[in-house]
Amino acid sequence: MNSIMVMDGQGGGIGKTIIKRLRDVYAEEIEILALGTNSLATSQMMKAGANRGATGENAIVKMALSSNIITGPLAIIMANSMMGEVTPKMAEAISSSRAMKILIPLTRENITLLGISDEPLPHLIDRLIETIKEVF
Repeated sequence: MNSIMVMDGQGGGIGKTIIKRLRDVYAEEIEILALGTNSLATSQMMKAGANRGATGENAIVKMALSSNIITGPLAIIMANSMMGEVTPKMAEAISSSRAMKILIPLTRENITLLGISDEPLPHLIDRLIETIKEVF
């Protein structure tokens, strides 16, 4: 079964929204793993319909090795982002994983990405779902 790792932190709002949309499109055809940098984020993603969930650095590092796709906000590949919730080990594990990374270009960090359109989150998540459809 194809597995998608959804990683988020802080309140888990982006991850929650991604998981809800994935469930709308795929129902139970895929395994969704909710990986939170904190327990609130994991809890919110589990409520949205993830199959399994875990919290913290070790879980994220381990699951990055076995997922087909990793998704979440761009900040998950930046060490010390999300107010320090993304540890260097987490960012390295995600960046180094062989899984396809489909990231939403939202960040509160002091980074500007040129060439990225300023679309609202629902449109970005629609594009994320379309990209996942192409992969699977």
